[in-house]
Amino acid sequence: MVGTDETRLIVLRGNSASGKSSVAAGIRDRFGRGVALVGQDNLRRVVLREHDRPGAANIGLIDAVARYALDAGYHVVVEGILYADRYGEMLARLRADHRGPTHAYYLHVPFEETLTRHATKPIADEVRPSQLRDWYRPLDLLPDGIETVIGPDSTLTETVDHIVLATGLAGLPARDG
Repeated sequence: MVGTDETRLIVLRGNSASGKSSVAAGIRDRFGRGVALVGQDNLRRVVLREHDRPGAANIGLIDAVARYALDAGYHVVVEGILYADRYGEMLARLRADHRGPTHAYYLHVPFEETLTRHATKPIADEVRPSQLRDWYRPLDLLPDGIETVIGPDSTLTETVDHIVLATGLAGLPARDG
């Protein structure tokens, strides 16, 4: 078992440029100290510098970092594309092992909107639209209907508000120091 009855585990998934990183940062900004962000892009591209493929090392690293932070008493937001067929088993084990409440969200944005949003990102020159098309999987949901789908009409503020309230973070104290 991992974490405590009080720790929250939040999984944010969706296609590239769907707003996952912005929502994760918004949750932490709203809550204050005590929320650990476990970003797939950071661990996969920066820490390990590996491609996203089945069985890649970042899958275990995401799991280990999330478990460590939960055991240290942090609320954890795991965010990334996190394809269901590659990351689903790890996320299911993490969810099953977590003592506290776990919430999962899928940010669903149509492909055309991801292109528009991607053009504003720092990596826009490095990643071509054809690559985004190859990566795009519409509604790549985890099994058992565990995810709440949030559509493109929900603003960043509305999405963060919804998640902070639905997960119970709104009523919990931030961490000291």
